[in-house]
Amino acid sequence: MDDHIEVSSGDNGEETIRLAAHWALPSGVRRVPGIVLSHGFPQPPRGRIASGLTFPGLADRIAKEVGWEVLTFNFRGTGGSDGDFSISGWMDDLRCAIDEVASRPEVTEVWLIGAGLGGSLSICCAAEDSRVRGVATLAAHSNLNDWLRDPARFLTHARRMGVFRKPDAPSDTASWTREIKEFAPLVAASKLGDRPFLILHGSDDTIVAPTDAIELSDAHGSADIRFVYHAGHRLRHDPRAVATLLGWLDRQGGPLLEAAPIEPSELVTEQQTFL
Repeated sequence: MDDHIEVSSGDNGEETIRLAAHWALPSGVRRVPGIVLSHGFPQPPRGRIASGLTFPGLADRIAKEVGWEVLTFNFRGTGGSDGDFSISGWMDDLRCAIDEVASRPEVTEVWLIGAGLGGSLSICCAAEDSRVRGVATLAAHSNLNDWLRDPARFLTHARRMGVFRKPDAPSDTASWTREIKEFAPLVAASKLGDRPFLILHGSDDTIVAPTDAIELSDAHGSADIRFVYHAGHRLRHDPRAVATLLGWLDRQGGPLLEAAPIEPSELVTEQQTFL
């Protein structure tokens, strides 16, 4: 089900950013876990236009095969979403998506799945939100040092990827760069405690080094780390990675999928769900 979510942005929440979103719902009416599925930073050749384009398909597959609800969306500055890319902005987008899933009465708990930067953001949001029961990442960054080696060059790359709607964005380049520098997935991973954490990474990833996966695993202490041999960065398209993810999710469900059906009167309507 294609729809949208809205995020209040700006220092005083004076700006509303509309994000393209897709809900994948399992058959039947029952209480189930809910997932927020996040894409990564746009890649060549199509940049923001193709960012997250295939994630609704993955969301539908998770809902069908695992039986959980899934919300996937486009971060600001990508796909059909408004706004301009920034680390703080993308964090706000993900927080809003978590709120949307957690607010549904049929959802028993919230899980996060993210690819690339979306995976790193998922770790950071989970660390600050006790509602998040577990996290799975695909080719996530442990840091953004590669971007910081030449911030001006990365900013040029970001422009080429089309993640800025406004021609003068970012309005404060120094603050925009500082957010990248202060982004700390490793610190966040160390704060997940004993919550389940799956780390998937391609052994031949040239975008995010496989050592990032090891660093995230070490920071957490008990993560389930899996390397997909001879796989590159786009694990979303690797059937081995997807099968591993689905199997891991299925093992987390336990008796929740057998919970009592939800009463129809408790269902959130489309008008109630979105702002």
